[in-house]
Amino acid sequence: MSISNTLSNALSGLTAASRMAEVVSSNLANAMTDGYGPRRVDLSARILGGTGAGVSIDGVTRMVDQRLIGDRRLATASQTAAGDTASALQHLEAIFGAADSPDSLSARIAALEKSLVAAGADPASDIALSDVAGKFGAVVSTLHDQAAGIADMREQADADIAAQVDSLNGALSQVEGLNADIARIRAGNGDTSALLDARQKAIDQVAGIVPLREIDRGNGQIALMTISGQTLLDGKAVTVGFTPTHTIVPEMTLASGALSGLTINGQPVAGGGAVGRLDGGGLGAAFALRDDRLQAAQTALDYVAADLAQRLQDPAVDPTLTLGNPGLLTDAGQTYDPANLTGLSGRITLSAAIDPQAGGSIQRLRDGLGSTGPGPAGDASILDSIRAALADPRSLVPGGEVRSAAGHAASLAAQTALQRTSAEDEASFAGARLDTLCQAELAGGVDTDQEMQNLIRIEQAYSANAKVMQTVQSMLQRLMEL
Repeated sequence: MSISNTLSNALSGLTAASRMAEVVSSNLANAMTDGYGPRRVDLSARILGGTGAGVSIDGVTRMVDQRLIGDRRLATASQTAAGDTASALQHLEAIFGAADSPDSLSARIAALEKSLVAAGADPASDIALSDVAGKFGAVVSTLHDQAAGIADMREQADADIAAQVDSLNGALSQVEGLNADIARIRAGNGDTSALLDARQKAIDQVAGIVPLREIDRGNGQIALMTISGQTLLDGKAVTVGFTPTHTIVPEMTLASGALSGLTINGQPVAGGGAVGRLDGGGLGAAFALRDDRLQAAQTALDYVAADLAQRLQDPAVDPTLTLGNPGLLTDAGQTYDPANLTGLSGRITLSAAIDPQAGGSIQRLRDGLGSTGPGPAGDASILDSIRAALADPRSLVPGGEVRSAAGHAASLAAQTALQRTSAEDEASFAGARLDTLCQAELAGGVDTDQEMQNLIRIEQAYSANAKVMQTVQSMLQRLMEL
């Protein structure tokens, strides 16, 4: 029986060495694969009837630092939110333009003031008056373009929300299926390492959307929950709902019901607001852009447009106007009413009274919008009043900073630049933290040098066990020769 035991021991050693070589080769092949957890074969001494019977393969362990992975996922959510916000504010800053850019609103207003000075010096010149009208048109066009740019950004944020919700639902469904597969294979004592890799990768793909925590439920099963306490998967995956809006106008808000928030299994998400307990990642950042930051930018632009309209519809600027009549800048042809502030920057228009194509005359810039006929060609008083009104320091809201019309436009651009700088700083910090955690995670990945050393030891063990079998065979052959 001792020779039989010797063969059995050697055969178990060969089997263990073969399995270890297979695992090492898998580790080396996947050294650059994202989400791959290094494997290790667990061995123990096999005992039969109280005596040693070779080596037993207890299983294959997937070696990962779950706490580090969890921290990296939370850092991914923070970095995604900060990065998306910074990118959006860069775009918004480009829409408003730098204060010293010739295409910015403040530069357009400054050019208008300069043309008013030239027209005031030669009020009889139709060329000078036409230039003033053209500069007014440029101001209006810039306001329209900036309002349209903000609307486009809100629509893009809404579309981004829809895409992220689809990705989140797809990943949750995939993890639910992988949970079931892992439980089934474990019940048959199979190796679930590849499925665990796939599950980790599925979760990692949406780690930037919402800040997730993975909770071990035993037997290879996990639950997923946001850091605010919203369960996304625990046995069954929830369904996150969202209704996209393809065209968004300034009047459309979440509070008015015109824009969609999130639902969980058909019910409004808990935690308040549009995103509720799913806040903290790219999804929350997209909602913040659509409903807060961009809406605030739209309101600020509307206040600048309202300031321009109010300065020029004052009878003190144009004595031919009566109180309540529209001035040079109108709300779609009507007098601006402060109750209709929302969306004004997209509706503001130049008075038809100075548009020859609409039956008006550019000479009304000099003579007054309410004039019924040509006035004194050399009278520049109204032109001077318009220029003075634009330069007059006023506040946009009671108690606010007093500035000229161009000053308020420049302030809007400057405030946006400050917000962008702050967001970039946050994104830089979040990115540095994520990089540090990723490097720490990679340090625990496949060590190719160590794996090659393991392979040498495996080769030696395999050769030794093969030598034992060869020796036993020689011994048996000698017995047969007797």
